[in-house]
Amino acid sequence: MDVIPFVNTWPYERLFNDIYVQTCPFCGAENVLTNMKKSEFKRAQESIKTNLIMPCCNGKMTILEADEDYFWTDKKLRKD
Repeated sequence: MDVIPFVNTWPYERLFNDIYVQTCPFCGAENVLTNMKKSEFKRAQESIKTNLIMPCCNGKMTILEADEDYFWTDKKLRKD
């Protein structure tokens, strides 16, 4: 697999089994509790492509990999 550029990442926070993003990359909503299930998060950690629909605006994030701090996605989420 090619190296994923950092502009394709988005930070998340994990609190017990809940996954939060501080700011939605699509609409800018703050402190968003995602609907990501524990099994979906585990798949993302195993580098299995996982879709995440943001509950605030229905924006779709395709996660290619998840590390301890970031979701690595298939499209640019940050400004250069």
